[in-house]
Amino acid sequence: MPEAPKKFLNSTEDYNLQDKNNKILHFIEEVTKNPDEVQKRVLAEILTRNAHVEYLQRHGLNGHTDRDTFKKMMPVIKYEDIQSDINRIANGDTSQILCSKPISEFLTSSGTSGGERKLMPTIEEELDRRSLLYSLLMPVMSQYVPGLDKGKGMYFLFIKSEAKTPGGLVARPVLTSYYKSSHFKQRPYDPYTNYTSPNETILCPDSYQSMYSQLLCSLCQNKEVLRVGAVFASGFIRAIRFLEKHWTLLCKDIASGTLNPQITDPSVRQAVMKILKPDPKLASFIEAECGKASWHGIITRLWPNTKYVDVIVTGTMSQYIPTLEYYSNGLPQVCTMYASSECYFGVNLNPLCKPSEVSYTLIPTMGYFEFLPVQRNNGINSNPLSVPKSLNEKEQQQLVDLADVKLGQEYELVVTTYAG
Repeated sequence: MPEAPKKFLNSTEDYNLQDKNNKILHFIEEVTKNPDEVQKRVLAEILTRNAHVEYLQRHGLNGHTDRDTFKKMMPVIKYEDIQSDINRIANGDTSQILCSKPISEFLTSSGTSGGERKLMPTIEEELDRRSLLYSLLMPVMSQYVPGLDKGKGMYFLFIKSEAKTPGGLVARPVLTSYYKSSHFKQRPYDPYTNYTSPNETILCPDSYQSMYSQLLCSLCQNKEVLRVGAVFASGFIRAIRFLEKHWTLLCKDIASGTLNPQITDPSVRQAVMKILKPDPKLASFIEAECGKASWHGIITRLWPNTKYVDVIVTGTMSQYIPTLEYYSNGLPQVCTMYASSECYFGVNLNPLCKPSEVSYTLIPTMGYFEFLPVQRNNGINSNPLSVPKSLNEKEQQQLVDLADVKLGQEYELVVTTYAG
């Protein structure tokens, strides 16, 4: 299996961006060239390291690591089928139930698929896999939009509240977990993760202070911004609506070089004051633009060097496409990656495509992927995972490996992760 790209060098002098980009693009090419071999190795690795866990023993796998035995012995399940196991872990049972490695925390599902939030057990090393997928995005993007290393990204990133299970494990959304990790907070220098928002503003638990300070910092650095975004389109629209409501306060801060007293978090104030300097000319410019009757193209008016908007606009987020087009003056809307609480999956290798044409290339080192064909009845999709419990034997045999999916066929994605 090709070696994953190394972590980046700290020194800007030693930083050969083109060399790093080429290595990452080569990595993508290598792991996707023969996905079946990579997937076999991934499954064997997952089964080898977890050979003695209770769940695999329960189903009689008995140390087998080959794909045929795995498919024959292991049922395809839904979350509810292992909920009792997850509850045991949540309540403090540290035995090897689903995974041989210690469960480091629970990731809570976003709820975007409907229903209640679920608890996904995860392990420390999953942060490495998530970081790897993030590292693939900008080398791909730079093939289509050159010079992105010459400026900054204006991204509105936020943490959400977290809880503790009775057994003492943290339960929080996957992005909150990532932003609070050393992988994000102590990331080495990389022009592609050079954001207008200081870490302290992203990690501020008060949503008002976080949004206000992130917007203020981005306005102070408006000429340096080359790309803008948030995770979901809804989050980016929320930032623009916040700007509509509070631009007079923001202009006052920029003109005077003093920070609004409503921002009380000491670490946020300290981080913002390193960026905020008195700039009456910039304040007058922002005031003139925001004071106009129309906010059409406000993104390109305030941040004139912006090349694209980086947000998820697929699925339920597609409703925001017209609003984004209005505010951004028709800038490309880019969906870069496909990920979930359960597993990170893949990247968009054609990022400047229309939102309606977005597709993702799965990176086969992320987990073991299988595909369950979706049957159509009278033109309506019948969801094969709506069965009460595990799939029956016939449905089990329908599972298709990553290398064998057919163009034009619709599938449900079935995933086996390193974390169990």
